[in-house]
Amino acid sequence: MEVERVQALALGGLNELPAQFIRPAHERPENSKAIEGVTVPVISLSQPHATVVEEISKASSEWGLFLITDHGVPSALIRRLKEVGEEFFNLPQEEKESYANDHSSGSFEGYGTKMTKNLEEKVEWIDYYFHLMYPPSKVNHGVWPKNPPSYREVTEEYNAQLLKATDKLLELLSEGLGLEGKVLKARLGGEEIETEMKINMYPPCPQPELALGVEPHTDMSALTLLVPNEVPGLQVWKDGNWFAVDYVPDALVVHVGDQLEVLSNGKYKSVLHRSLVNKKSTRMSWAVFVVPPHEAIIGPLPDLIDDKNPAKYSTKTYAEYRYRKFNKLPQ
Repeated sequence: MEVERVQALALGGLNELPAQFIRPAHERPENSKAIEGVTVPVISLSQPHATVVEEISKASSEWGLFLITDHGVPSALIRRLKEVGEEFFNLPQEEKESYANDHSSGSFEGYGTKMTKNLEEKVEWIDYYFHLMYPPSKVNHGVWPKNPPSYREVTEEYNAQLLKATDKLLELLSEGLGLEGKVLKARLGGEEIETEMKINMYPPCPQPELALGVEPHTDMSALTLLVPNEVPGLQVWKDGNWFAVDYVPDALVVHVGDQLEVLSNGKYKSVLHRSLVNKKSTRMSWAVFVVPPHEAIIGPLPDLIDDKNPAKYSTKTYAEYRYRKFNKLPQ
């Protein structure tokens, strides 16, 4: 089945947005503007340990999202990651299509565009590339881009750096719950923890005030670590309003995902977020989802539950959680 790519549509010189991309009135950015002048927490990991634990715990409870600086991932590597991703999306359309994913096979790995399930469902203004990065036993390099040739080397190096950052973050988040540093990682699968790369590509949009790059959602991951390009668009929901996330060069944008909200019994909030698009510029982001293996059993941590604080979430395998989330079934 031929899929219409958003990038190809945009390159075709549209003046008006096709109907399937026009959001219902209440969802349109023009009718749900973000609050200006309030910044999402930016946390330097070079501060004293106790300060970092406190700031990350507070941000995860109040916002569900924060930016980290001084995180140890070299800025040159972040730059190379962006370059190889941009190079892939600049390839001829025919070459990109050779990596097209096939949802009917149950796999999302490869090059994709979100399709409508029915006539009413609106489409997001986005193309993407998705693949597993870790652990090696589950990685299929056959679905990774062969072009540019340096894609694999750069992505593997970036993954190694992000695994270190993830270990550090999970330790800090565990301590923020009053637990030993190793607890969260152990409950998420330990060394079996998985990382998934999703490169999001939002081409210039003729009527950005009517469209969304990604509709409001929470991530089903434990954590999502994201680097965007300099074109703004990410917004988070807090206290009944949208807030824009400013671009901070070389910072990692950390999203608390659903699994961490469940494990923390609601102390940490899985952040509702959306992505806007731009009339003149291409927005891109590189999201790494940190997820437990499918067989991991995720529920509120026993140490956080007592008579005064009963479990707010059910316990189930990550595979079951995923199935329910994809099919919009109650958890």
